[in-house]
Amino acid sequence: MKKKWFWFAGLFVALVLAGVVSNFASSSPDGLDAAARQGCTFNADDEITGGTCMAQQEKDHQLGGSPLADYGIKGIDNPYVSTGLAGVAGVLITFAIGGGLFWVARRRTHV
Repeated sequence: MKKKWFWFAGLFVALVLAGVVSNFASSSPDGLDAAARQGCTFNADDEITGGTCMAQQEKDHQLGGSPLADYGIKGIDNPYVSTGLAGVAGVLITFAIGGGLFWVARRRTHV
């Protein structure tokens, strides 16, 4: 019984973090993005105007048009709701896949 409460509490905390706290994440470029931009100059619209940097080679991702692309859910206009729901969906999908893999692995050791 304690294991179930532990799992539910962990899932609840992960859902709260993904659904609420994710909206407070920094929108500034992370370390990799900042390193890729070194050596280039940018205009007010954040477009490369000169210099040489890795960011000049970036391309759109093949899954850029998918429903959960860009830390949001396509079709939801409110960015806070979109980001929160995408985080919740990600947690649930990850939990389901991880739980399924653990369930299969546990079943195989008892055979």
